[in-house]
Amino acid sequence: MSDIPDRLETAREEIEDRLAAAADEKVLREIEISILGKKGLVQNFMRELGGLSKEEKPAAGKLINEYKQRFTQMIDARKLRLADSAMDAEIDKAALIDVTLPGSDFERGSLHPVTLVQSRLEDIFTGMGFMIADGPEAETDYFNFEALNFPPGHPAREMQDTIWLKNGMLLRTHTSPVQVRTMQRLKPPIKVIVPGRCFRFEEIDPSHENTFYQMEGLMVDKGISIANLIAVMNVLLEEVFERKLKTRLRPGYFPFVEPGFEMDMSCLICGGEGCPTCKNTGWIEILPCGMVHPNVLRHGNIDPDEYTGFAFGLGLTRLAMMKYGLSDIRVLNSGDLRVLKQFGTWEV
Repeated sequence: MSDIPDRLETAREEIEDRLAAAADEKVLREIEISILGKKGLVQNFMRELGGLSKEEKPAAGKLINEYKQRFTQMIDARKLRLADSAMDAEIDKAALIDVTLPGSDFERGSLHPVTLVQSRLEDIFTGMGFMIADGPEAETDYFNFEALNFPPGHPAREMQDTIWLKNGMLLRTHTSPVQVRTMQRLKPPIKVIVPGRCFRFEEIDPSHENTFYQMEGLMVDKGISIANLIAVMNVLLEEVFERKLKTRLRPGYFPFVEPGFEMDMSCLICGGEGCPTCKNTGWIEILPCGMVHPNVLRHGNIDPDEYTGFAFGLGLTRLAMMKYGLSDIRVLNSGDLRVLKQFGTWEV
């Protein structure tokens, strides 16, 4: 059987010395690969079996496998010893800690301003009997446009700079698609809000971003009027800002409502005097709203001759700017933790 037994025993002695000198797991891993790997010592011995006679092969193969098991056991034993040594070192280190010393301060994160505003709004609306719904961010043309009274080729589609996907879908430009999804799923009376992320191919400036947050609102029942809409909107804003606010309602065009309105609030950044955030008008557009268009009700499988409703789209990102006195929308998506500290939403 040639000199395979002698060389295996010599290899064992060398491996024993190498393992004893292995001071960490990285060195141990290198030794293990050199012995048991595909190009390692054991495989080299196995390849030599091809040159032996039929009578020698069984005994030589058995011996090589026996040494392979011994090598594996030696490596595993060294792994355990290294692990025990590491544990002992940790214990010795811990013993040096003076438990009577005061603990170190550490910073703990809090919620993002937009999340805080959203949570507050959810509390306000659930208190008024609204439920919270959700919908997909990657939408179909039908729910984002057609079911909301934007027929194909309608010029109003150009009002929103849409980000289209390669599969023909799009990133929703508003939370309004969930209006129709909700009406198709539920029967009146319906009272629902839909907070969520929206996307538009906008030119970024202090008051516009390509990724922003809205909260859609929808109420459908018999006898719903504009007076109901105004009352709910005023309660909403005064609860959020915890003060009486100066607001105005002016006509606005949105294909999915008729009549449509824009509710503005006096800019809280400049007190209505005019600044870059409000484009020097003193007013901030905060609540596009209106009475749900009959065509939208029909797409939601609701009879417009029997039911009416109102809808609104609240800009959560813009509302957070007003709430916390931010003059630039871009800091909200910056990932800068100093934003949280700066506006009192960071705990230490």
